[in-house]
Amino acid sequence: MLKKRIIPCLDIKDGRTVKGINFLNLRDAGNPVHLAKLYADEGADELVFLDITATIERRATLIKLVSEVADAINIPFTVGGGIRSVDDASAVLDAGADKVSINTAAIKDPTLITTLAKRFGSQAVVLAIDTNMEEEVWKVFMNGGRLTTGLRTVDWAKEVKERGAGEILLTSMSSDGVQEGFSLNITSAVCDAVNIPVIASGGAGSLEDFYEVFSKTNAAAALAASVFHFGEIQIPALKQYLHNHKIPMRL
Repeated sequence: MLKKRIIPCLDIKDGRTVKGINFLNLRDAGNPVHLAKLYADEGADELVFLDITATIERRATLIKLVSEVADAINIPFTVGGGIRSVDDASAVLDAGADKVSINTAAIKDPTLITTLAKRFGSQAVVLAIDTNMEEEVWKVFMNGGRLTTGLRTVDWAKEVKERGAGEILLTSMSSDGVQEGFSLNITSAVCDAVNIPVIASGGAGSLEDFYEVFSKTNAAAALAASVFHFGEIQIPALKQYLHNHKIPMRL
């Protein structure tokens, strides 16, 4: 059985790790290089680095910082934010990332997914989906959750898989930073709609929340930020807890 993955997320703004609630009210969470090394040393399976204002500010990802983080860790490393072209993706991968995460750029030009998959391989292309309820339907949002697209989340997940994405990072905006549990319904629906790994994101607040998302959905991984950054959950303890509850983990 495939092992489930625990993935800390570094949301980066102005070179610092930050974390908010529902994508708003950001507060400082520390030095990204130091946090990255800590998580790798603690046994995180992968790391995600999201330059959360690159798209809004219409600039490229912070390549120097990506390189510094890559040098500090020895686990798979995904980078997103401001990646709009093959050249952008190439720069991030050359800086040490193993995968690139795209979101807004893929919504604006879905052919980018296929282009990147053909150039770098599907395994290197993570499609990030920010989702929220709109008129009682789960819809896709872009520009850091600021703009609605009208796209239905499950339909978009199916399309990005067909276009070559190797993995989906699914973030429930209404659960983000709230620490009241993952959005199991939409996570389950997306997992059941595609046959590529889905990373559940948004809402982790307790050991039980991680157990729930793995036991009640087919999520391949669970991503969290606040609970790790502020010391509420330690990765070794989390993985041991899940292992004890029969969730297959790398210990």
